[in-house]
Amino acid sequence: MNAPAPKIRHVPGMSCQGCVGRMRKAITAADDSALVEGMPDTRRLEVATQLSDDQLDAILRDAGYPAEGVDYPVEEDDGGAAEVMSEADSSLPSPSGKGQFQQKLSETASSTQRLSIQGMTCASCVASVQKALSAVPGVEKAEVNFASHSARVRGSADSGALIQAVEATGYSAEPIVDLRQAEQRRVEHNQREYQRMLRGSLLSLALAIPLMISMLLYHPAPIGMARIGWGAVGLATLAILAGPGRHFFTNAWKAARHHQANMDTLIAIGTGAAWLYSMAVVVAAPWLPKMAHGLYFEASAMIIGLVLLGHALELKAKGKTSEALHRLLDLQSQSARVVRNGKEIDLPIDDVTEGDMVRVRPGERLPVDGEVVEGQSHIDESMLTGEPLAVLRSPGDEVNAGTVNGRGSLLYRATRVGADTRLGRITEQVATAQGSKPPIGNLADRVSAVFVPSVMILAVLTALAWYHFGPEPRVIHMLVTATTVLIIACPCALGLATPLSTMIGVGKAAEHGVLIRSGDALQTASRITTLVVDKTGTLTEGKPQVTDSRIVQGNERELLSLVTALESRSEHPLGEALIQHATNILGGTATASEISDFQSVTGRGVTARDSAGHALALGNERLIQDAGANLAALGEDRERWESQARSLVYLAIDGQLAAAFAIQDPLRADSQEAISRLQKEGLKVVMLTGDNAATAQAIGAQVGIDMIKADLTPEDKHSEIERLQRNGEVVGMVGDGINDAPALARADVGFAVAQGSDVAIESAGITLMRSSLHGIADAIEISRATLSNIKQNLWGALGYNTLCIPIAAGVLYPFTGMLLSPVIAGAAMSLSSVTVVGNANRLRLARIGQRTEGNS
Repeated sequence: MNAPAPKIRHVPGMSCQGCVGRMRKAITAADDSALVEGMPDTRRLEVATQLSDDQLDAILRDAGYPAEGVDYPVEEDDGGAAEVMSEADSSLPSPSGKGQFQQKLSETASSTQRLSIQGMTCASCVASVQKALSAVPGVEKAEVNFASHSARVRGSADSGALIQAVEATGYSAEPIVDLRQAEQRRVEHNQREYQRMLRGSLLSLALAIPLMISMLLYHPAPIGMARIGWGAVGLATLAILAGPGRHFFTNAWKAARHHQANMDTLIAIGTGAAWLYSMAVVVAAPWLPKMAHGLYFEASAMIIGLVLLGHALELKAKGKTSEALHRLLDLQSQSARVVRNGKEIDLPIDDVTEGDMVRVRPGERLPVDGEVVEGQSHIDESMLTGEPLAVLRSPGDEVNAGTVNGRGSLLYRATRVGADTRLGRITEQVATAQGSKPPIGNLADRVSAVFVPSVMILAVLTALAWYHFGPEPRVIHMLVTATTVLIIACPCALGLATPLSTMIGVGKAAEHGVLIRSGDALQTASRITTLVVDKTGTLTEGKPQVTDSRIVQGNERELLSLVTALESRSEHPLGEALIQHATNILGGTATASEISDFQSVTGRGVTARDSAGHALALGNERLIQDAGANLAALGEDRERWESQARSLVYLAIDGQLAAAFAIQDPLRADSQEAISRLQKEGLKVVMLTGDNAATAQAIGAQVGIDMIKADLTPEDKHSEIERLQRNGEVVGMVGDGINDAPALARADVGFAVAQGSDVAIESAGITLMRSSLHGIADAIEISRATLSNIKQNLWGALGYNTLCIPIAAGVLYPFTGMLLSPVIAGAAMSLSSVTVVGNANRLRLARIGQRTEGNS
């Protein structure tokens, strides 16, 4: 009995594979034979079930995942030989960008907005902005990135409503329309801020340092004429607070007006309290006891100076974290030389349209994607794929924006322009991934949401404790400890711990030809224990050729015409190899016979009837045996071909074997080395393939894979991955992103080996832009290094605050007789942020893939 056609739903609330698991559990409780696949990145749910549409929608609503009720038509798969696309795959976006699913992807992409956020100074600000954006009606998910001062919002909310929500919390926002322009504005803004902070720091320290030195050498009491001098010092300090330190107070006031608190609140209260107390002492010194004559003008000025200096150094270091994105943006040309009406004219890149003829001279960068029409040249594609060698491109070949032409001159037809180019999609994906958060960052988010109010409460409790239980002078001790607690607390380090490392890790992966879709995929890749690989197009080159054939019965020309008809609409590499073989044998006279009742049999091949009504079957051994054909007629040829790692495709007519074809798909040159490297990393490598067992074993022996399962359908691969997961394995799946889509979606993280095709980019958590399995090892190595770096940052930030706040409160006073100076607290707070930034930047120096293969 044929499986029911999958029902397709768009589920806005689906954000991870955990959501898919909960929906699967609810659906299979009502229909235990149902097959459920979810793609969280596109909110697409596919369900093969006997349930009615109404029953399915009701179950999803009850499970907390209401669908939009969109039922996409699923296009029939038109071909395939040994392995064919499943029904679920046929609705994936095609390279040409056509189809219902591609349209849905475009709609999904258009519902995602980016905002540039100004005024955020710490993790508490991030929590406030994210909470405000999430509360806007129509918002499905909002992510705010402190490192890039940007927000990514998915949903149907209007940009005006989003901006109003941000402004209502005391910050400002503007939409990001063009990534390049937004990055340029951000760089310019950061440069201005860096100069402002540096000037303010130098001015503050110019007062604070001499004042501190003089107080160490000679500290006159604020009595008599000395009061006038101290009054002048107080006014000079006020100028520092109102000048270089002004934004701390204005930001604190804005936050207070909106019933919020942030790092600026802590600094403003701490330095303001120290200044007010000191001025009160100067004014009322004659009437105060001598022990209350302590002055802290130098502390206020020094804290402002040190914090500004720390922020300036932090801003300078943060600028290096987005270098990978800057390099991608720099690859985008600003103009193109277009041939119109027989003349070559230079046009702005935004004026180039699909179908335009573009001329590229030697050494120039290609402005858009296209197909070569005239000329040939070697193209340097290393900036996109990581492949160090230039590739020869001739008429009919595809070329991509951002690559560099060699010595030849090319005329090519534009097929994709602007953000639709391969470079545009890569840039968008890198920017999106850099703005996402790995789940490990949720801890910092939860702490940040309550951090500043908690610190303020602790400061009050500290002051009360010293006032009631501390030794004399109680007021001085109370002021020093409360101020020090406020100053030393650093929510900024918490806010930077995760996003900085994520930005650098994703950028470094892109430099190695690895595109990571999200922080979730980045974190999961670091925990992989088992890697499942497909054979065709993964271990092999994906460019099969027919090496041997045998006609068992019938006329060769007629049989090859039938093969051509059966495979004429197939995009599977084995089908293309059979058509090419028929063309080579028949020459220009190759024509396809008329067929009817065409049917694709998932994972096995295709069936049909010819014009005379004879039953045709073309596919693997399982399909032919189901058709009743006996393979004994092949004799030793079959065993010999299988021992040579050939894939076998059979043609049967009315249940009788008519022909057999042996197809060889060469191993990738570095497959064995890459598999060995993965195994040395501690991964168990498993091959799951739809090919016959003998061929699979031969390939496995060549590359060093011990665990091999063959003759599998896409559903079998899916089930095998589920079995591995039930056994406690964290599974990564490597496939070509087409017929392996169910398994890629089921795996904890999917790797698509492709040359940047639409299908690969949209169907996997991680996409490899170059044809090398070393990219998988690179991805895992980078993800592990990134997660390790994030953990170091989080432990450092949390450990710093956990250790320093009690010290600032005076817990060591009974043992040392001393309190921590607010000045030292200010220096420590600034140093903590700079340390997190510096540690994150260590990732940029990480050496990935220590091997002889070249890297870009």
